[in-house]
Amino acid sequence: MAAVQKLQKCAVSPAGKHTASVIFLHGSGDTGRGLRAWVRDVTEPDLSFNHIRIIYPTAPARPYTPMRGALSTVWFDRHKISRDCPEDRESIDDMCNSLGLIIQGEVNAGIPKHRIVIGGFSMGGAMALHLACRYHPDVAGVFALSSFLNKDSAAYQAVEERLGADLPLPELLQCHGTKDDLVLHQWGEDTSELLKKAGMATTFHSFPGLHHQLSTPEMELLRGWILTKIPPLTSS
Repeated sequence: MAAVQKLQKCAVSPAGKHTASVIFLHGSGDTGRGLRAWVRDVTEPDLSFNHIRIIYPTAPARPYTPMRGALSTVWFDRHKISRDCPEDRESIDDMCNSLGLIIQGEVNAGIPKHRIVIGGFSMGGAMALHLACRYHPDVAGVFALSSFLNKDSAAYQAVEERLGADLPLPELLQCHGTKDDLVLHQWGEDTSELLKKAGMATTFHSFPGLHHQLSTPEMELLRGWILTKIPPLTSS
């Protein structure tokens, strides 16, 4: 197993007191700053909150097999972009450990795990599912935008095991464009159904005509969902 890496990140600070956090993971080849700029471009008003800090980490550059071993900022390696091949568990688990340092940093800052949401776009959504299902199931929720898990994903087994042990699981929000030609809409639907069958509470939203991208309606839906998972704290 590789050494745990300290990841670069950018963040959007809350306008008021910081009482909750969102960790938002980019897709393959992007960066935290790139995703943050994209979110700002498609969201009206910007995705920001009075009480929530939004953290955009950047994946380290690694050789990426679908690009013939060229370096790319990806959360993990994979044999190809397909649901039908085995997961690269070693690179996934190494990155779960590195991202765990960011989660622990928020906890150290006084934010309990049940006030943290993890999510991502494309590969970032798959990474978020591994984090939430296998390593940090006590977070407030997880979201996956234009994402999928492989058919034999370790995340499914982890959900089944927690259900069998009568342990709680985070709620999942998935969004996917019907015209996505990189991560097929069916792959997202299949992922949702398999996680639901394993015992996870899932909600799947289709966006007609949307390709492999973010959209304003999708981000508005996400904003509302985040606020249901980690609402402002009421003064006692």
